[in-house]
Order: sequence, then structure tokens, then C-alpha cells
Amino acid sequence: MKVTVVSRSGREVIKGGIELHDEATVSDLQEAIHARTKKYYPSRQRLTLPMQAGIQGKPIVLSPKKKLVDYCDGNVKNLTVVFKDLGVQVLYRTLFFWEYLGPLVIYPIFYYFPVYKYFGYEGERVVYPVQTYAMYYWCLHYSKRIMETFFVHRFSHATSPLSNVFRNCAYYWTFGAYIAYYVNHPMYTPVNDLQMKIGFGFGLICQVSNFYCHILLRNLRNPNGNGGYQIPHGFLFNIVTCANYTTEIYQWLGFNIATQTIAGYVFLVVAALIMTNWALAKHRRLKKLFDGKEGRPRYPRRWVILPPFI
Repeated sequence: MKVTVVSRSGREVIKGGIELHDEATVSDLQEAIHARTKKYYPSRQRLTLPMQAGIQGKPIVLSPKKKLVDYCDGNVKNLTVVFKDLGVQVLYRTLFFWEYLGPLVIYPIFYYFPVYKYFGYEGERVVYPVQTYAMYYWCLHYSKRIMETFFVHRFSHATSPLSNVFRNCAYYWTFGAYIAYYVNHPMYTPVNDLQMKIGFGFGLICQVSNFYCHILLRNLRNPNGNGGYQIPHGFLFNIVTCANYTTEIYQWLGFNIATQTIAGYVFLVVAALIMTNWALAKHRRLKKLFDGKEGRPRYPRRWVILPPFI
């Protein structure tokens, strides 16, 4: 079998094409491309079938585990695929570790060190109990996230573009400094004791619930990250499609009830909007996949992310 590898503009990426045996898989093709052009390692490649003229929609992405003949239209001796360079890749674990490490390190700096003198505050800073509990709560959250990254999460895609490391770190590190600055500020006014206990108590319940949601999601995938889309079930997933995002939002709501800063609520709103967008996309995808046709189960009626609103 001869495989012609072209760019989206039609330019030949691998001169003369690649000769493979008839039972070769897409993964074999990726390795062959890598052998011919060293910088294009398999996780950097995206291979699709050419789009037919006049046909709208997204191109068919080739699955690494499938045979190339599965994508041939009649002629099993020749196949043309469209190559896209996804850019330099990093492991998802690397991406998540660095984005979570920033807030975990930055927040205690504002709590423990006299950084406010550099902002013009020379007086003695009074540390309220709520500020101490907020620091512990914050560090617990991001320590949990790092632990989940290495020991709980199973990723359907092993790598992510390197550019996402800079984007995600900018998001998490900036908000980490923004919130830490105001919660630990010398002029911070604490909430009453009851409100603090309600906020942190509710938030901790949501943190534990969020961890359990991640365990349930982990069990939907094989150890190698495969397994395809499945209907999540159990615990809050019987009510909400994206219960992991729901508990994530509510745990930050608890933090903000206890600490009461504009910075914290800005972060809560931005994070909720981002996760709502992800949840809507996942909900639509699951409903489309599990439509009750041709023996497929029908996706049950559920809230998307925030009952009773969405």
C-alpha cells in the first residue's frame, strides 16, 4: 500500500509517499512519518482524510489503532491522508503540574512573607483566623489537584500543545496572586465566625465530593486512557452530566462565602463560565452519541452543570 501524505494546501509533506504493508495501522503510518521526518513524532501528528469538494463538515480523523485499509474507498493500494503539525507537545501531567504548582507556591508567599511593604504598607499586619484557614483550604485544593493529576486522572489524549502550558499558567498563576493579595491584605476585613464556618464547611464537602467524582470518571477509562465515551453514572452523575465541574464551582463558592473578596468572586465567575462552556459541549456530545438508535442506549435526562438553572 502506498500512502500519500499531503498538507491542507495539497503540498506533499513526505516526498514520494510511504510504502506500507496492506495490514498496516494508522500508528504504523505515524511511525513511518516520524522515521522520515524526526521532528514529527506521533503525538505531534494529526492525520485526516481529504475533504470532498462541496461537502461541508469536519474531516474524518484517523484513529491510530485502526488499519489504513479501513479508510480506503475501494482502492486498497493507494491512500491519501492530510497531515497537520500540532506543534511541540507536552504530557498532560506536565501541563497540569505546572499550572497547579504556581497557585500552590504563590499563595503562601502573600501569607507568610512581608510582601506588602513593597506595595506601600509598612505597618504590622494582623493575621485573622479566616486568613489562616483560607491558606490551608487553598493549599489543600491545589495539592489535591496535583495528586489527582499523577494518581487519579486517566487521559484520553497523552499530550497537549506546549503553548497551552504558558496560557494555563498565566491564568492560574495570575488569579492565584490576585486572590492571595486581597485575602491576605493588611486592610482585609474578615467575615463573622458563623459565615466563615459555613463557607469553609460547605467548600470542604464539595472538595471531597469533587474527588469522588474524579474517581468515578477514572473508572470509566481503561488504564491506558482508552475506552471511548461512556455515560457517567453514580453519585451526583445521576443528576448532573458534569458533576465534577459542579462540585468544582461550589467549592470555590464556599471559599468566597468564607473570605468575601471581589477578586475571589471574579475568579469564581470566570471559572464557572469556562466550565459551563465545557459542560454544554460534553452534554451535547453525549446526547448525540447515545441517541437510543441502532441498539445504543439513550442518554438520560439530566441537568448539565448547575441545577436548577443549566
